[in-house]
Amino acid sequence: MSIPPSRNQTKPNQMGVHKLLPAVGPRRGKRLGRILRVALSFRLWLSLLALLCLLSFALFGLKFITLVGRGGGMESGISSSHQLPITGDVKKNNKEVEQQQLQHSGFGGVVIKAPGSKKRIQHFPCEIGFTETVDYLIEPKDSGNFTQFSLQYVAMEEKPLRVNSFESRFGGHQKLEEREKSFYAHDQTLHCGFVKGPPGFPSTGFDFDEKDMAYMSTCRVAVSSCIFGSSDFLRRPTSKRISDFSKKNVCFVMFVDEQTLSKLASDGHVLDNRGFVGLWRVVVVRNLPYKDMRRTGKVPKFLSHRIFPSSRYSIWLDSKMRLNADPLLIIEYFLWRTRSEYAISNHYARHCVWEEVLQNKRLNKYNETAIDEQFNFYKSDGLSKFDPSDPNTPLPSYVPEGSFIVRAHTPMSNLFSCLWFNEVDRFTSRDQLSFAYTYLKLRRLNPNKPFYLNMFKDCERRALAKLFRHRALPSLPPVP
Repeated sequence: MSIPPSRNQTKPNQMGVHKLLPAVGPRRGKRLGRILRVALSFRLWLSLLALLCLLSFALFGLKFITLVGRGGGMESGISSSHQLPITGDVKKNNKEVEQQQLQHSGFGGVVIKAPGSKKRIQHFPCEIGFTETVDYLIEPKDSGNFTQFSLQYVAMEEKPLRVNSFESRFGGHQKLEEREKSFYAHDQTLHCGFVKGPPGFPSTGFDFDEKDMAYMSTCRVAVSSCIFGSSDFLRRPTSKRISDFSKKNVCFVMFVDEQTLSKLASDGHVLDNRGFVGLWRVVVVRNLPYKDMRRTGKVPKFLSHRIFPSSRYSIWLDSKMRLNADPLLIIEYFLWRTRSEYAISNHYARHCVWEEVLQNKRLNKYNETAIDEQFNFYKSDGLSKFDPSDPNTPLPSYVPEGSFIVRAHTPMSNLFSCLWFNEVDRFTSRDQLSFAYTYLKLRRLNPNKPFYLNMFKDCERRALAKLFRHRALPSLPPVP
């Protein structure tokens, strides 16, 4: 678009031009030389600039390929190592780019790193279509139409005959034959934590005060998390995102040990006379059942149906997360709307247990011998590799991001939770190694009794809660 002349500008005409320009006849040669020198200088600088651009491109190459995703922040302390070679066959590289884009299509926007880049791959949250308010939520009438059977739990174990040395355990002493039978969805009594020893034996752990037990027995909907060994800061739910109805009717329980309680007080989180810090009801757990703090954390993570015996629904979130959504809206979206009884997100980077095993070894997450023992056992019992091209693959991923779980306390959901906990109790505390095996075996042995599990997108998990770094990572468990 042309710029209009100002009011004081004279329109150029032939007469005006001759009046403004001086006589140029005698100086034509000098003026022509000056013009040529300026033109040559301009071309020289332009050539130098183009040469510099070519050298820069040759030296540094193409550094990043950026995929634009929806807004959001990068998860702290979590990274992935998807890298692409810049040189080589172009068609092959393009194919790898397309494959990685497909792999991450459910996780929000990402930035694919170039070789040598120290920047983390970014994973963004995505929109969730929550209802606007909890005021008109109605539990679906068919929410009770899931597989029905009765579950009872082993409460105490007797000392075996002719055994001199016997140590009671929180998870009990489940035999392999008992373990195999427990995968069948029918009326049964199975191991599911909180197993006491014979009379006179010490407590197996995870003990509560009577007041806390009375409070938890009243909960109908529970949101819970835990901090053991002062491994995290206390993250209070975002109060303005929680409705007044949920604040009054949902239990928010943070489980801590005595060491963490003392640390929270030094951080300025002082309990009021009812035992609350903000929305969190802080429940102190005494006599922790495991030396491995990660394994101890699996008790409230998997056994919410045992800790909150009257609860119909529960939500679990890791202590590195701050809840940013109303619990009832979460239950409506992930369970009621999808007709599901269990919801958990897929992993942001890995989908096959084989990959997860290698990653745990590479990062020294657990003793390698123990990992191999567990993995070999699962392979011998039918665990197969994840195949995204197989239309019969029952899940979008065999590796979950287990930091956020939404559950209805139905028989199948409770059974799956007990089975998954028993694997963590028997083998390693790395629950991502045992998720697929437990789910697939439960599904295989009960073909006519479906378990409605909703594996949602990782980008949706990131929209539910803000992610932080751990205060400190728990130490590795002792070598078995």
